[in-house]
Amino acid sequence: MKAASASKKKGVLKKTRNSRTIWNYHIMVLIGMVWLFFFNIVPMFGIVIAFEDYNPMSGLWHSDFVGMENFTYLFSMSDCKRVIFNTLVIAVAKLILNIIVPLAFALLLNEIRQVKFKKAVQTIVYLPHFLSWVILASVLLEMFGYKGVINSILGVFGIRGKIWFSEESCFRQLVIGSDVWKEFGFNAVIYLAALTGISPELYEAAAIDGCSRWKAVWNITIPGIASTIVVLSILGLGNVLNAGFDQIFNLYSPLVYSTGDILDTWVYRMGLLNVQFSLATAAGLFKSVISFTLIVISYIIAYKAADYKIF
Repeated sequence: MKAASASKKKGVLKKTRNSRTIWNYHIMVLIGMVWLFFFNIVPMFGIVIAFEDYNPMSGLWHSDFVGMENFTYLFSMSDCKRVIFNTLVIAVAKLILNIIVPLAFALLLNEIRQVKFKKAVQTIVYLPHFLSWVILASVLLEMFGYKGVINSILGVFGIRGKIWFSEESCFRQLVIGSDVWKEFGFNAVIYLAALTGISPELYEAAAIDGCSRWKAVWNITIPGIASTIVVLSILGLGNVLNAGFDQIFNLYSPLVYSTGDILDTWVYRMGLLNVQFSLATAAGLFKSVISFTLIVISYIIAYKAADYKIF
């Protein structure tokens, strides 16, 4: 009887501790949920502006309702087709290169046997990720300016200098290249973490069989992280319409609108500079709906292809 009562008391104490722990987790999450509610959920009511002829004097609920007129006008504009095309080109190029370049770098870095040198290289290429585009844009604009380092080097070979970020034919390539340079060190960390899960015994067995290092990479390393590559590639589909507002806003100018203007920068100019709130909200809502749909589809594909689950 004593043993039964003691075990019962232990069970009650265990349940009490578990319930307290659960409530501690709830309280910890509560602050984040409040922040999410006020800064992410509440502002969503502003999407009604996309269906109104919004007048700040009349307010959100008293402006004239116009239905889908803003969307009809949006898609009839030549600017709309241009910015969507620019967004897709820049975003898709970034998506592809931000998978290939970090993967190649991780595979090469994984082959280095000197640990100190390996860590030093990884730290150096990792640092640009932590710098904001406000800082990096200033550096890049200075480097690629008319009197910048790039033109000085080209001048040695007799090549005439130019303001690179003001050239329509160069702007996209510079934007894509600078984004890949900034992020490839950070993205490579994911692949390096996946590489640690491959058993060293596989490489030892391959070496005994006379397998070269290139063949070991092709037949052991890449198949070993194939699921990681697939998951990251599929989940990247949700960012197809996110071409990088911070970067382009700090680098572009009216001279390169034809090739560098994207949905986010166009919405910023229409809404805040041209005071066309309804049109800008319609464009933003269009982008959000497409992005949300792509995210849902990408998670479904990731679950089917690689058994990836969010919860």
